Amino acid sequence: MATPSTSLGTGLSLHQSRPSLTPTDNSHWIVRPRNHHLPLRSRLHAKPLSLPSSSARRRCSPVVASARINNFKAAAIWKRPTSVFGEPLKFDCGSCSLYHRKSPSRFLLSSPRAFLDKSTFNLSKGSLHTASVKHAHVPCATVGPDEPHAASTTWPDGVLEKQDLDSLYPELERQQLEAFLSTQLPSHPKLYRGQLKNGLRYLILPNKVPANRFEAHMEIHAGSIDEAEDEQGIAHMIEHVAFLGSKKREKLLGTGARSNAYTDFHHTVFHIHSPTCTKDSDEDLLPLVLDALNEIAFHPKFLSSRIEKERRAILSELQMMNTIEYRVDCQLLQHLHSENKLSKRFPIGLEEQIEKWDADIIRKFHERWYFPANATLYIVGDIDNISKTVYQIEAVFEQTDLENETASAPTPSTSAFGAMANFLVPKLSVGLTGSSSHERSSSSADQSKIIKRERHAVRPPVEHNWSLPGTGAAIEPPQIFQHELLQNFSINMFCKVPVNKVQTYGDLRSVLMKRIFLSALHFRINTRYKSSNPPFTSVEMDHSDSGREGCTVTTLTVSAEPKNWQSAIRVAVQEVRRLKEFGVTKGELTRYLDALLKDSEHLAAMIDNVSSVDNLDFIMESDALGHRVMDQSQGHESLVAVAGTVTLEEVNSIGAKVLEFISDFGRPSAPIPAAIVACVPKKVHIDGIGETEFKINSSEILDAIKSGMVEPIEAEPELEVPKVLITPSELEELKLQRRPSFIPPSPESNTKAHDKETGITQCRLSNGIPINYKISKNEAQGGVMRLIVGGGRAAESSESRGAVVVGVRTLSEGGRVGNFSREQVELFCVNHLINCSLESTEEFIAMEFRFTLRDNGMRAAFQLLHMVLEHSVWLDDAFDRARQLYLSYYRSIPKSLERSTAHKLMLAMLNGDERFVEPTPKSLQNLTLKSVKDAVMNQFVGNNMEVSIVGDFSKEEIESCILDYLGTVRATSDSKRNHESNPIIFRPSPSDLQHQQVFLKDTDERACAYIAGPAPNRWGFTVDEKDLFESICDISTVNDAQPKSEELFVEGKDIEKDQQRKLRSHPLFFGITMGLLAEIINSRLFTSVRDSLGLTYDVSFELNLFDRLNLGWYVISVTSTPGKVHKAVDACKSVLRGLHSNRVVPRELDRAKRTLLMRHEAEIKSNAYWLGLLAHLQASSVPRKDISCIKDLTSLYEAATIEDIYLAYQQLKVDENSLYSCVGIAGDQAVEEDTGSIEEESEEGYQGVIPLGGRGLSTMTRPTT
Repeated sequence: MATPSTSLGTGLSLHQSRPSLTPTDNSHWIVRPRNHHLPLRSRLHAKPLSLPSSSARRRCSPVVASARINNFKAAAIWKRPTSVFGEPLKFDCGSCSLYHRKSPSRFLLSSPRAFLDKSTFNLSKGSLHTASVKHAHVPCATVGPDEPHAASTTWPDGVLEKQDLDSLYPELERQQLEAFLSTQLPSHPKLYRGQLKNGLRYLILPNKVPANRFEAHMEIHAGSIDEAEDEQGIAHMIEHVAFLGSKKREKLLGTGARSNAYTDFHHTVFHIHSPTCTKDSDEDLLPLVLDALNEIAFHPKFLSSRIEKERRAILSELQMMNTIEYRVDCQLLQHLHSENKLSKRFPIGLEEQIEKWDADIIRKFHERWYFPANATLYIVGDIDNISKTVYQIEAVFEQTDLENETASAPTPSTSAFGAMANFLVPKLSVGLTGSSSHERSSSSADQSKIIKRERHAVRPPVEHNWSLPGTGAAIEPPQIFQHELLQNFSINMFCKVPVNKVQTYGDLRSVLMKRIFLSALHFRINTRYKSSNPPFTSVEMDHSDSGREGCTVTTLTVSAEPKNWQSAIRVAVQEVRRLKEFGVTKGELTRYLDALLKDSEHLAAMIDNVSSVDNLDFIMESDALGHRVMDQSQGHESLVAVAGTVTLEEVNSIGAKVLEFISDFGRPSAPIPAAIVACVPKKVHIDGIGETEFKINSSEILDAIKSGMVEPIEAEPELEVPKVLITPSELEELKLQRRPSFIPPSPESNTKAHDKETGITQCRLSNGIPINYKISKNEAQGGVMRLIVGGGRAAESSESRGAVVVGVRTLSEGGRVGNFSREQVELFCVNHLINCSLESTEEFIAMEFRFTLRDNGMRAAFQLLHMVLEHSVWLDDAFDRARQLYLSYYRSIPKSLERSTAHKLMLAMLNGDERFVEPTPKSLQNLTLKSVKDAVMNQFVGNNMEVSIVGDFSKEEIESCILDYLGTVRATSDSKRNHESNPIIFRPSPSDLQHQQVFLKDTDERACAYIAGPAPNRWGFTVDEKDLFESICDISTVNDAQPKSEELFVEGKDIEKDQQRKLRSHPLFFGITMGLLAEIINSRLFTSVRDSLGLTYDVSFELNLFDRLNLGWYVISVTSTPGKVHKAVDACKSVLRGLHSNRVVPRELDRAKRTLLMRHEAEIKSNAYWLGLLAHLQASSVPRKDISCIKDLTSLYEAATIEDIYLAYQQLKVDENSLYSCVGIAGDQAVEEDTGSIEEESEEGYQGVIPLGGRGLSTMTRPTT
């Protein structure tokens, strides 16, 4: 299940924001030091099954699919709820979780913009299944950054300028250097490995984050690749039946444990996230968790009733997954692995086979593969006594299967378990984990007589045709996948080689040099974005180790507007040739090597802040690849050790080999591409003509590649990188002119207001900018900063629809500040390890920075923010690109079932208000550079802005930066702002637009539906200006007296009454109760619509509660089949309205409280989470928010009663006259209806613009719950 990080407190965490009907373009970080990368090919595995009551963890979600730099996909999504609402339940099968796995290591190349634009739009379902990024603000489990981050202009310590090895090391003979490089890397000092007599392997890693919780994952080394011709999908079926049929798992539901499962090519995984002990009795929960996993994996009951129920769910899931993205990913994998079963064994399976299996057939597959010697148990968490844990494992599992075993089991090899967090593996929010220095075997001397079944020695058990040089084989003609639902052109060129296991210092050195080389290519491509009509949308170089595929794949992916496809290919090939021919420059080597070392040092400092689940995921993937597993400190030390041996010549030599399949294309000595696959539309829009057939053939593609081979190339010139954006003399002059100082944030307070309990300081600058900051040691030497500017798209006038969102994108596309070019700004960020993103939503514009405090990184981030506020540069070509991008997004709406359905609903509910959807072509045409600049910059007014900072800094350091760089921003008033923006209204009801349908012509059948209706905002205000606090009870209103966090010393029942009185008068009453209500409704939707009625695989309820706007809405999203979708809609409505007749019971409320409180406890150590809590703390447009909204969170959740939940429920308009629905049906028989002029609508995301930057992401199956 995909759930974003949320902020329990006030409403906003930019990475996940609200569960609005909005799509987000989350794709553009300047540099992304710690994003989780998931190549598209990983989409194919089945998604996790999770329990209905526990929102799925982020790691199981499509969110894991990395947002690629400048891949303008803008996937339309329903945004997830903020913490006070809790994350909506994702009823997806974890089993089929292709997305869910953290992606294999890889290099990623695409063109960055100076400021990442994450502008949001509205209503779409994309985020329900793909989102998530788990967006990249956490430390990762690799030795270095995924992308270049920081680089200085001097050689780092230990990196010498001479290039000859003999002269580099006069004190060492070459043999000594070679001996060092052949030395084994160290193993993780805390990772404990063992094996039971029955062959079950286990790994134990103590980890304190989150405290008092642990992860237990059972990995069965069998997946879809092990299925016979007539068993396609049976591994996924077993995962569903075994997981959801377990009674022992169900007994854990009341303990605060969460569970899920997923199936992939090479394995099936069942996992449980649990407290270490029960809250009331202190009972150790590990034995109960292990017992549940034992039943699920090795003793399932294949009851006919459960099989039929899951059969329906999987068939629904299959239709839900069958998006155009999924079909594209299938095409890529089919051609990449055409020689083996990976091209045919997608985890979700085949409908005609799923429909006919009985219990005997399913049981036989289980007996063949599900046995202890073919499984590995991972336990990572807050465990103090390893011996006790080993004893508990033995007590539960040791007798399993022994009575029936007669043959021998293979002895685990260290290479199979060793794993190093290399640069090619995505960086997770974990440390470098590796093979254990502690190993134990419970096997006895006569073990060979016990086990009768063997696991495959190689996983997955397939043979590959490697892309080796000099084979003389002919190049296969490019394959073309053409479909009417595709919007853009995309081509993928693949090279496939064996995985190079990272076990020695030499292996690590090789990885480091590849990373440096491809980092240079990543940045250089950016220079091709200089014209207003760029030849490509994105270019990415992806170099990935894949445990699920058993190979390393290098992919060049080029995406472009169809009219530019030939030029795009030529430019990409030309740029690859340039790098291969001339190599990286000395300055690039210095820059990127230094960046990797800085980021590695930062990760090492974060060693005690890595979550258990990320550690576990990383170990699992590393073991699958055969890499050594180290912790972050070991990884950094090893990296530093090999960095001193890196030479420019070797970097260029080893990097060139990676690119030869493109740079030497067609030459006898070049590696033969494993596949070339183009994914193209059937029709394209041509201005002045309209829709025209798009024609392309394999010969034309080959000609375009060959034309890039003969384009002239020149060596890359060195670029001057600024060390600072504001010189000391310029700063001193500014300080003399502006005289920055702090003033009291409110008339009754001192100059600065500091709260000891939370550590939050509130202050205000003399230019009117309010500041919130918190000193936090949670992320060592790291910090985050967010600027929020009130207004957003809601401030757009009727004459300038789209001006804010296009303006923000224009600023992002340009990336220039002052006299510095975009390239210089980006390299400044690289040198200082700064991430920067820009976003516009319906109610604000935001800019967010992640930085390190090393080497003046915080001051550098403040300098950049100052320059954006004071010296932004608005460029015509950037405006043209931004406008063209939104035009493309708009035209893609009719090609996406989810987006077109959500788009139609949004316009109906909000009375055609374009501010909540994508701007129309007509609106875009009316925009000018001046109008978008004015729309954005007029919102950047002192008292309309708020800056929050959280990090590991001192009071002196942060206040110095605040005064120097924010205090010297020119004071502005809001006199220029247009306060006359049109009011937002819901369409008057009843209306003939309340219940609509969308029909999409497609080769395959699918259906989805959205049900939505009005809700208040987070603070109790409604669209008709009502203040709900005046009506909830006879307690004094918030307006009379703002509640503070005082302790009430009362006895007995008086305490409960006082707690309830405090909650009902608290500003967060509706935020708290609406969040609990959402959890309860989600649980009921799963139980009824999915589990009992079998009408859907995926259904969720989400709330979009605004902070600054006086409205909100709820949305139910459901996927189904065309034959069942209307029944599913009716069933969802019945659940929504059924809370009156079927009252909420204490058990439901307790479970909802546990879910939200556990989420809060898990996130509270994250700096980004604290940014969400601080948001709007001093915003004049959110007057009810004060420090108590942060301090009282836990007590407010605990105080909520069932009566409080019903007070919140009464504010949701669920009657037939207030509720809106739209059903979308796709299929070969679908008849196009008049859905209204798409020219008058727009919508959220970019789901129709397929993110073809890799392969396989969408083929993952969904989480079960």
